[in-house]
Amino acid sequence: MIKGINHFNLRSDEETMHILKDFYINIVGLALGERPAFESKGFWLSADDKDVLHLSTTKNNEVKDHHVNSTFDHLAFSANNMAFYKKMLTDNNIAYSYREVPEIGTKQLFFKDPVGNGIELIFI
Repeated sequence: MIKGINHFNLRSDEETMHILKDFYINIVGLALGERPAFESKGFWLSADDKDVLHLSTTKNNEVKDHHVNSTFDHLAFSANNMAFYKKMLTDNNIAYSYREVPEIGTKQLFFKDPVGNGIELIFI
C-alpha cells in the first residue's frame, strides 16, 4: 500500500546537475543533504531534514527523447512566505504565474527550473 511520495530523481549530465543543484538550493530553498557513496555522482536535497529531490548523473551518457506528447509536468512543494518567493523569482528574472484555489484554501506559484521542469509552490 502506498503511503506517500518519498523522493523525486532528476538525471542529467554533470554540468546540468550542478546548475540544478544551485537552483533548487538558492531559488527553491532546499538544503544540501547527506548522500550515500554511490558509484554515480549526485546530490540529495532536503526539506525539513527529509531528502525529497535526488540529482544524479545519467547512466552511460544516456539521452532520452524529449519530443513526446505527454510527460512529467511539475513537482509541488508545500511552502510558506509567498512574498519572499515572489521577490526571489522576480530578482532572478524567473517568470512565474499565480493561482488561487479557494475551494481547497491554497495559493500557488508556478515556474520552471533551468531545464524546463515545472515547479509548484503551495501556500496554505
